[in-house]
Amino acid sequence: MDLSVVIPVYNEQESVEKLCEQLHASLSKAQHSFEIIIVDDGSTDATWSLLSACAERYPHFQLIRFRRNFGQTAAMSAGFHHARGDVIVTLDGDLQNDPDDIPKLIERMEQGADVVSGWRKDRRDPFINRRLPSIIANWLISRITGVHLHDYGCTLKAYRREIIQDVHLYGEMHRFIPALASWVGGKVDEVVVAHHPRRFGQSKYGLSRTFRVILDLFTVKFLMRYSMGPMQMFGKIGLFFMLPGLLLFAIMISGHVSFLLFDTALASELVKRPFWLVSATMLVFLGMQFISMGLLAEIQIRTYHEAQSKRTYVIRETVTSPGERV
Repeated sequence: MDLSVVIPVYNEQESVEKLCEQLHASLSKAQHSFEIIIVDDGSTDATWSLLSACAERYPHFQLIRFRRNFGQTAAMSAGFHHARGDVIVTLDGDLQNDPDDIPKLIERMEQGADVVSGWRKDRRDPFINRRLPSIIANWLISRITGVHLHDYGCTLKAYRREIIQDVHLYGEMHRFIPALASWVGGKVDEVVVAHHPRRFGQSKYGLSRTFRVILDLFTVKFLMRYSMGPMQMFGKIGLFFMLPGLLLFAIMISGHVSFLLFDTALASELVKRPFWLVSATMLVFLGMQFISMGLLAEIQIRTYHEAQSKRTYVIRETVTSPGERV
């Protein structure tokens, strides 16, 4: 299998028939063998029944249905797990991404890229609640991860199988795959793609999701820099608190010795004021806590790398086009 196209959908009954028609028309013109995997993320409308009808009408479709809504990241993870293609392409199911842009991504990948991200240069979304948060998030993600892309939020992306197969996704981390791919040595590129106004339904994104993305960004930064040695982070913070605390203890001890031997005014102040003792104790205690957290994190990291990973979704049923694998 040359190409797998993975599309997560949720309550897109107005769009899915047109989506399947466009996908079939676009991919049938290509010279690659392909499959189309659509993951229904627990839709409560007629999305699943319409998708099932499309799978009977068109070849090369495989449908996956979740028992409930697990989120876009989990839906993509399920699609990646079931994909057989050497290249995996993702796109949204709301008709805002254009399937005709898929050959652009494949062409750039044939030039040596491992991950090709779409850039919605002429984005057709409201500015205040969609484009502005996206601009801020793209700048922040590029700055923190060191992988500079114009549009991390564009779902239209292409991945080499060997890059994506070992990536485990949680939270909103699907948008950080280019950064994770770069971390393991993959070459990341981007191409300008078309973007259409949303024709049906309402967007599932909002300002609240931006905050979740920012929180996941801290997780990605930690994984990229400290996943193999969390003590390097927690230990530094612990030493930052502990060393001043030990220094204060040393000053207090010297003050007591001076008070006993010389009874100077400075030594008398050090002995009489409990603030120094409380501060030193708190700083040393905080330092020990962070170092202990680092040790626990080291144990957790080793458990994570050695244990089997647990999937973040539960599948109710699967449907495959006639003649395709079950």
